[in-house]
Amino acid sequence: MGQHHYGWLILLHLVLFVFWLGGDLGVFYSSRFVIDPRLTPPARATALAIMSGLDLGPKICLVLFLPSGVTLMAAAPHGAHAFGIALFPWWLVTSVWLFAAVWLTLAIVAHRTHGRITWVYRGDLTIRLAVIAGMATAGAYTLVARDPFGVTTDPRWLGGKILLYCAAIAAGLGIRITLRPFGPAFGRMQAEGSGTEAEAVLRRSVDGCLPYVWVIWGSVLAAAALGVFKPGAHL
Repeated sequence: MGQHHYGWLILLHLVLFVFWLGGDLGVFYSSRFVIDPRLTPPARATALAIMSGLDLGPKICLVLFLPSGVTLMAAAPHGAHAFGIALFPWWLVTSVWLFAAVWLTLAIVAHRTHGRITWVYRGDLTIRLAVIAGMATAGAYTLVARDPFGVTTDPRWLGGKILLYCAAIAAGLGIRITLRPFGPAFGRMQAEGSGTEAEAVLRRSVDGCLPYVWVIWGSVLAAAALGVFKPGAHL
């Protein structure tokens, strides 16, 4: 692939990074209004709608990071071959994009239906767990092997980037678990008004997500740094 096309692939990867982190910042900011008891229930419902809308962007970016990254590795002018064999042939790259399309569909439907369609929710969850398991194994191998998959450019930076991606997915699952009491509590607050015991549940649910949010932000920023600087690589 020519340098011009490779540049467009890098731009796509960067756009996904920007929208992922920027969207997450918007979700965090709007969440403070959702749990503010000084606001009226309708105002807080509006803030929640804004937060939910913003949250779809990072979810889309998280999924598309996988095929985008694989495509970048396939098109890279270095490290894409080992022992004279392409590590990422076109059929594999195409398969990853098709897999991501299925995952993305499930993720969007699960988001818009708030997980009420059981098989969609479980399908999305199963894919996330499988991606974490598979990519964590590949990332760890890339970190510890001398010439992983026959690549001699010392791509340990890539192993670290893969593990950080897994950490971001896992942190997202942590947020999902922590927010389970949020929906029922928010419904009670809307029905009973501010100042009820539901307020404590809302704040505990949202604030309980903060460690996972910090893991996501740190992982995305660190992964971007590894992708830019490629420490230790022999290129």
